[in-house]
Amino acid sequence: MTADPLATSVGERDEAIRMVEGEFMNMVGRLRRLIARRADRLSPGLLPGGFKVFTMIALDGPLTASAVGEQLLLDKSQMSRMVSTLEERNLVVRTPDPNDRRAQLLEATPEAKARLDEIHGDPSERSLKHKLSHWNVDDIQRLADLLHALNEDEDAAED
Repeated sequence: MTADPLATSVGERDEAIRMVEGEFMNMVGRLRRLIARRADRLSPGLLPGGFKVFTMIALDGPLTASAVGEQLLLDKSQMSRMVSTLEERNLVVRTPDPNDRRAQLLEATPEAKARLDEIHGDPSERSLKHKLSHWNVDDIQRLADLLHALNEDEDAAED
């Protein structure tokens, strides 16, 4: 007979939730350091915010600046500065949007995409892929499913 997962004390549940929050804080700190390191490898002196914008464009582009800004919660002035920086470093180019003559699309340059691929493929990077390489595939899928469920819970209070 399996125990009811909801039949725990409030204290036990609260402590378990605090442990999860602590692990997420550790993960966020590690992710910030990883982003800063990768930003500098992509283009020395590039700030982490610029790297996030570039990565979104490289992986999902071409995109409008407003689409990127909306997704990353950046205002127009922040986006404008970041796009200018990325253009100056030859990481992105603007092209006219064929669906809206007033808009421009941002696209990663082929050279910048190649550098990003090189960074992601570098075995010296202690990446998530490396950390999960010894995990059972079913456990990795379960983790992905649990994180997806956590991210998709629209009724949860935003703290």
